Amino acid sequence: MAFIDALGTVTGWSEGARRLTGRPAGDVVGRPAAELLAGPLPPDALAARTGTVRLRHHDGHLIEVALTACPVAGADGESTGYVVSADPPGTPLAAEAFEQASMSMSVFDLQQRYLRVNETACKVMGVPETALTGRFFPETVRDTAYNQGFLNHLREVAETGRPIRYESFADAPALNREHLWSIEMWPLRAASGELTGVAMAAFDNTEQYWARRRLALLNEAATGIGTTLDVVRTAEELIDLLVPRYADFASVGLLDWVLGADEPPMPPAGGVVLHRVAHGSTREGNPGAAVPIGGTDVYSLDSPPTRALREGHAVLSQAGEPEFAEWLHERNTRSPEGRPFRQGAHSLIAIPLRARGTTLGVAVCVRMAHPDAYGPDDAVFAEELGSRAAVCIDNARRFARERSTALALQHSLLPRGLPGQAAVEVAHRYLPCGSLAGIGGDWFDVIPLSGGRVGLVVGDVVGHGIQSSATMGRLRTAVRTLADVDLPPDELLTHLDDLVTHLTSDDSGEEVAELGATCLYAVYDPVSRRLALAAAGHPAPAVVLPGGTAEPVPMTAGPPLGVGGLPFEATELELPEGSVVALYTDGLVENRDRDPDGALEELRRALSAPSDSLEALCDDVLKAVLPDQHADDVALLLARTRALGADRVATWDVPPDPAQVAVLRQAAGERLTAWGLDEAAFVTELVVSELVTNAIRYGEPPIQLRLIRDRALICEVSDASSTSPHLRRAHAYDEGGRGLLLVAQLTQRWGSRQTGRGKTIWAEQALPGT
Repeated sequence: MAFIDALGTVTGWSEGARRLTGRPAGDVVGRPAAELLAGPLPPDALAARTGTVRLRHHDGHLIEVALTACPVAGADGESTGYVVSADPPGTPLAAEAFEQASMSMSVFDLQQRYLRVNETACKVMGVPETALTGRFFPETVRDTAYNQGFLNHLREVAETGRPIRYESFADAPALNREHLWSIEMWPLRAASGELTGVAMAAFDNTEQYWARRRLALLNEAATGIGTTLDVVRTAEELIDLLVPRYADFASVGLLDWVLGADEPPMPPAGGVVLHRVAHGSTREGNPGAAVPIGGTDVYSLDSPPTRALREGHAVLSQAGEPEFAEWLHERNTRSPEGRPFRQGAHSLIAIPLRARGTTLGVAVCVRMAHPDAYGPDDAVFAEELGSRAAVCIDNARRFARERSTALALQHSLLPRGLPGQAAVEVAHRYLPCGSLAGIGGDWFDVIPLSGGRVGLVVGDVVGHGIQSSATMGRLRTAVRTLADVDLPPDELLTHLDDLVTHLTSDDSGEEVAELGATCLYAVYDPVSRRLALAAAGHPAPAVVLPGGTAEPVPMTAGPPLGVGGLPFEATELELPEGSVVALYTDGLVENRDRDPDGALEELRRALSAPSDSLEALCDDVLKAVLPDQHADDVALLLARTRALGADRVATWDVPPDPAQVAVLRQAAGERLTAWGLDEAAFVTELVVSELVTNAIRYGEPPIQLRLIRDRALICEVSDASSTSPHLRRAHAYDEGGRGLLLVAQLTQRWGSRQTGRGKTIWAEQALPGT
């Protein structure tokens, strides 16, 4: 800036003019202003008192500037001279751009004092430019880590002359929350290259920042929600995501049917009742929880949660709105003493949890300490997040429902009470799968057989879920049916294998699940104390002899059921009375995190340890062998053998002579008298007579008669013929054919079984008094 009198002589020279021209005041004041020009004035410059002219710098180079002359009037009103200001060409427009820039812009000297700020910076600082100009930056702000860092950056640019660009999340004096600033600082230099100041521009990237935060939350929801197929845990994961980054308090309420096994009812016409499954708060003690976990939230017809549930989209409500005040009043009325939202709650959003076109519940988010109210962008985000969480909740609900259905089916197909028999003492355990795979197809069974024998079964169907449970039921029924035919273990598995192969190859057009399965079938005879068993791809049982240690039974497992074409081999061993046979499924010893050999060794040690009873031994085995989290179903069946001694079994060899029938009938009556069973003598003698006569007449020697006093009185006649008799109705003039009919009428049940040396015909009758 310069002062020129009416004669064109320079009378005043500012520091700015000195910096612009490089000429000190002593060289210019008192001399004609025309000497500063490097060329003639533009023709219209004098009349307009403005224009672009060329000045000659002290070092000789030319400077093109825009001059503006403002006349100065004396006391008499006459012009006494001019105040001339100079700016680079276009500077007025540039100044306007500086002032009107949407970003905060400031200029500092090298001592970090304000030289100039634009209008946006004044709004951020909350004061006019005059309150900042010339002041040291730390004097205008609070002493915070952010402001100290800002000052350090200003000093670094002033000292090094290198520009700096960085981002910072901080508040500002006139703003009500923290903002994300993209800040750039650069040095200002004179024409000589000398540092003269530092300029700063700060762009507010807050909206973009929150958009990125919302996107990051959605990405986190993809991996953080639904990690377990548990409805409550999934709701808790949603709360963990919302608090504190999106809400100061959040709750999740679900409809009744979501937590049960029912299908969704019609949408509610009035207010709704939601079951609180999860909530969270930024405040210690969770003061926002008006109801406890497991309690019920009752919302009125016009409340934001009810509207969100009914309308299917996020509902915003702010302090000052009638529905917000009503919701807050209802909430504080239900709240326990000392836990209402007394102050601070200013905004809420109710988020419907919808999946596959069905609303499952509502999540409610409330802001208190967070300064910003929920807006349209928050609603869009909330609906997307709620949709993702709802799908996970619905998946968990469907899994829980299928699991409960499969478990109910599994329990209905497993034996509820083991049938009475005297061959073995049994104890059993069944533990469903604890993993996400679902209920498997493990099963066990105890089947009373003829002659006081008993069949022991364990099996495992491939896969999990309802299909596996249904397949298990079919196989268990098939095993029972084949066991009633009194097939040996290897033959029974052969027929069972044929059945599985047939089911797998079903060409009815319906979807057929994989029916691979394993099975172990064993038959124990308490008279001979022999155990015969065969396995189809199943682990061998362990046997604990009295006073001994558990050892696996050496046997060939054979192929799993459904492979077809390969034989099954039976194994027989004689066991002393009091031996324990442990049958189990592979879930007990096989786990991807365990060594199978180590698990088997743990099983042997647990079975060998002394125990008060079989029931206690079952618990000890599971506790010692089974991990806390087992990935498969487990079935365990323990059987302690008993023996029927000579005092309860009578055996006679039968000569192939019809005259011996009367002798054997009398011997049988005498044995019944010795057993105290005279009341059964008549029927028993008739049965003996009929069965022995048939064996002599139609069978082949050797023939043997055996009476067994067990839970029932059993009469058996064996011969070397493989031809089995059949019950038929005799005609009026037939001389025979009525013997088996009489046996069937007089006894509880009868039948025949094939043996390695022929067949055995047997009949059972109840003991007197039972």
